[in-house]
Amino acid sequence: MRKLDIVCLICLLCGTVLSAAEWQWSVKVKGCVSRETGEPQEAFLWIPPACERVKAIMVGQQNMSEETLFHLSAFREAMGRLGVALIWITPELDQRWNVTTGVQEVFDKMLADLAEVSGYTELVDVPIVPIGHSAQATFPWNFAAWNPERTLAVISLHGDAPRTNLTGYGRANLEWGRTRNIDGIPGLMIEGEYEWWEARVNPALAFRMMYPESCISFLCDTGRGHFDVADETAAYIALFIGKAMEHRLDEASGKLKPVNLRAGWLASRWSPMEGKRPKPAPYSDYKGDTHDAFWYFDEEMAELTEARYRKHLGKRMQYIGIRQKGGLVKYDSKAHVRISVPFSPEADGVTFHLQTCFTDSTRSVRTDEHAAGAIRIDCVCGPVEKVDDTTFVLSFSRIGMDNPQRSGSITLVASHPGDKVYKGVVQELEMKVPLRITEGKRQSILFPSLNDVRHGTERLVLHAESDCGLPVRYYVKEGPAEVSGNELRFTPIPPRSRFPIKVTVVAWQYGIAGKVQTAEPVERCALRSACAILHGAEMCKSVLMASG
Repeated sequence: MRKLDIVCLICLLCGTVLSAAEWQWSVKVKGCVSRETGEPQEAFLWIPPACERVKAIMVGQQNMSEETLFHLSAFREAMGRLGVALIWITPELDQRWNVTTGVQEVFDKMLADLAEVSGYTELVDVPIVPIGHSAQATFPWNFAAWNPERTLAVISLHGDAPRTNLTGYGRANLEWGRTRNIDGIPGLMIEGEYEWWEARVNPALAFRMMYPESCISFLCDTGRGHFDVADETAAYIALFIGKAMEHRLDEASGKLKPVNLRAGWLASRWSPMEGKRPKPAPYSDYKGDTHDAFWYFDEEMAELTEARYRKHLGKRMQYIGIRQKGGLVKYDSKAHVRISVPFSPEADGVTFHLQTCFTDSTRSVRTDEHAAGAIRIDCVCGPVEKVDDTTFVLSFSRIGMDNPQRSGSITLVASHPGDKVYKGVVQELEMKVPLRITEGKRQSILFPSLNDVRHGTERLVLHAESDCGLPVRYYVKEGPAEVSGNELRFTPIPPRSRFPIKVTVVAWQYGIAGKVQTAEPVERCALRSACAILHGAEMCKSVLMASG
């Protein structure tokens, strides 16, 4: 990768926002049943719209921040520049990646099915970047240990060290055995400053001592917490993946070569009691304690890490409180998510409002001692859509309305970047929403069948109606399309896509508490290939590309 490309990746991710991200294809995962739903998991695939050939796949199982990162529009653009596809599996397959359960065979079959439905046959054997957050943060390391020949890089996001004794899921880790290792595979562990725990980073340093040929990088996500994905952190991850491709991927054969450990750099670990730091240096020239340092691809990566550490060094703390209907919501320092906000919608049953303010450390008293500028609230996961920094709408998506663990839980994060005096700050919050309203008048949705796409079509108007007269909302479960209001807007199709491509739209109406019950969602499908019957497959392809 040229230096210009790397700089562009970082610039590209500045000020990014979450989008209503599309996933062009999905398959049911065969051979496995979710403990959350009692049904097979689903795997969703996104391929960059201009991608002629996929060079690598980034794979995440559903926890929380994997979805956040994958839905960042600028992160997707960065992956598009690299030729990296995304796969998101919901619910999870296996937190430990215990191959004795058959999960590896299930995974391989899933890749084959996605390759078949998409037309991108290389998906079955291109390199993989496993990523996992929190409860899923051990999975990427174990995946690499059992798939060393095709793991491009490892990302453990706000997560775990390899072979940690403190797994994010709280149970015993897998035993790798005497000979299994991840030598030559670059791995990145990220831990937020406001979730800092020495016992989490120490196993990563111990792993480097136990496996001296391992290539473990570390980033303290300064000024950030456990649940969020900052723009600069997303840019760092994109850069790390780009570096891995530059150093490891043989473009001609598509095969991987091990990283040259001694061609990299070393930089000291971050500490909350930071004093004078050893200067980062090439591997053989490093003057600090090598047992207290991490490995980086090159000077650029090491210096970017150091810049993150300098950014918030020596600055004053600031704190964020969450306000609802004029009052501060209680802060619970012992809870996993420290602020729980009641779901209190407007008369429409789905719109709710939150405000923020700066407070003292108790989050109970407002203060004027803080950095200038507005606090922003961003969506992490759950059935929610942000309208602005105070207005949000209940918004169900492809995980549906009935997952008992996912569909009724919203996680948001309030943040401020800080300034020359104050550190950046984050404050997570959660909101529990009843899965369904079961009291009041029953309602049903009438949703006529969708027409297949015809020549020149750019959008379809959706005509679902509730028999109670309430507005019906929609989401695209799969397919190259997006919903805006009551319009289905078609998006560009990757050039080697296999036709027909199915677009699945779901109509839903949540109801109004105590008055109208939740309607049963209604699913409809349209094919983006109807013109192939009349004009031939090649004309269909050109027409559909134009319609996107």
